[in-house]
Amino acid sequence: MPLFALICHDKPGHANLRQENRAAHLAYAEASGAVHMAGPFLDEAGGMTGSLVILDVAGRAAAEAWAAQDPYAQAGLFETVSIAAWKKVLG
Repeated sequence: MPLFALICHDKPGHANLRQENRAAHLAYAEASGAVHMAGPFLDEAGGMTGSLVILDVAGRAAAEAWAAQDPYAQAGLFETVSIAAWKKVLG
């Protein structure tokens, strides 16, 4: 299956919304079985400002569907979201 990078940047000033939805986001990611690796983007103070999720799914449509159902997205956390096909070379 192809890999897709889901790159999300939070709306400024929405750290509380991220924290309120973090448990649901993590549970969704775990239960989906589609996450190859994932983690937050951090600011200089260590605060979470976005997400990088590498999805192992059947195609772009599946990556888009996964992104749309993410509790973070449904809560309106993200300012921008992009999805790109990604090829793992190292690691």
